[in-house]
Amino acid sequence: MKGKFPEHFESHIFASEEEEKRRRERSIAMGRGTEAFPDLGEHCEHEDCSQLDFLPFTCDGCNKVFCLEHRTYKGHDCPNAEQHSRIVVVCEDCSMSMDKMAGEEAAAILERHRSSGSCDPARKRKAKCPVKRCREVLTFSNTSTCHVCNLRTCLRHRYATDHGCKPLLRLPPAARNGMACRDKNSSLPHSPPSIRAY
Repeated sequence: MKGKFPEHFESHIFASEEEEKRRRERSIAMGRGTEAFPDLGEHCEHEDCSQLDFLPFTCDGCNKVFCLEHRTYKGHDCPNAEQHSRIVVVCEDCSMSMDKMAGEEAAAILERHRSSGSCDPARKRKAKCPVKRCREVLTFSNTSTCHVCNLRTCLRHRYATDHGCKPLLRLPPAARNGMACRDKNSSLPHSPPSIRAY
């Protein structure tokens, strides 16, 4: 097997072979499967469980096999949980989130963020309905955009009469159908009139 793969692949292959050998020995000792299917399923490696599971989960942190109940990092107190999980610190001033690396303190991350100049408290303010005396915060589910003036309002003020709609500048009809762009005396053939189905 040596010489066919790069060194890091070989070490991974040998580690997985040793791991598979360890699992086989453990399953023989624990009485794996049923009488009809002795090779089916694996026992949960949680110290208090040892349940036979036919669809076991392998933890990517500690490479042990667990049942549905103990499959999460928290469920089996995985010692390598921090290596694979993502922890985020949120700034209370501007609502920006920063990744927290293993062994890093949250206070140090927030202090670095505030001193970097990217912390802007004005970004925390949520968009509100622009109608006078309306304090409704505009979210994904309660926002409506007017088709006439393109104003974003809350659902209560979605109709043109409710938000004092002022239409946008309209183009004259000649500019809209393309006649203003083309010289009327040009020798280009005109398209035939469209046929309407009755």
